[in-house]
Amino acid sequence: MKGVYIPYSSDELAWLEANRTLVISEYHRAFCETFQRDVSAKNLHALRKRKGWSTGRTGCFVKGQMPPNKGKKCAPGTGGRHPNARRNQFRKGNLPHNTNYLGHERFSKDGYVEISVDEVDPHTGFERRYVLKHRWLWEQQNGPVPACMFLKCLDGDRTNTAPDNWELLPRAVLPYLNGHRGFDYDSAEPEVRPAIIAVAKIKHAARSARSKARAA
Repeated sequence: MKGVYIPYSSDELAWLEANRTLVISEYHRAFCETFQRDVSAKNLHALRKRKGWSTGRTGCFVKGQMPPNKGKKCAPGTGGRHPNARRNQFRKGNLPHNTNYLGHERFSKDGYVEISVDEVDPHTGFERRYVLKHRWLWEQQNGPVPACMFLKCLDGDRTNTAPDNWELLPRAVLPYLNGHRGFDYDSAEPEVRPAIIAVAKIKHAARSARSKARAA
């Protein structure tokens, strides 16, 4: 009973300490058979804890430890083979509903369209990766974008991924398009935008010429 002191003889305590590493079910059965006593497994477990008798078991798997149920199947109708469990299990060859297939599209946080292509992701090693769709389509027609260049959206609609809507420009013209050194291309009226790009190219060419002259 709870709150009732249970006495143990010195022989019993010696036996309990010597056999402390037994699992509690075996510990309880062997003690009761050895000393012909009716003590619950809960009481023996509590005694073992009070005495600080370590069983050597932490309840955690250690590296290299073999799970006791490895290779064993549940009995029919139990565990993972219970009808309720089997209804929620994947069948061989099935894919989850949110699988992103080849060609799947999504939006980046900057509003660009990204597409899943048949290329190995260098970061994860996965067989597919997401790339900017406008750039991917443009490169199919024109080849890789050089490191010193970028693609500028002409009509201001980043979801328009048609290659003719993107112009290859030097990265050095960016300050002349984003309002830092010239006009803000994206906020300008459509009929003014071609002129903004033309002016940006002229300014960039003039600056490059000056830099070459100074270097010479």
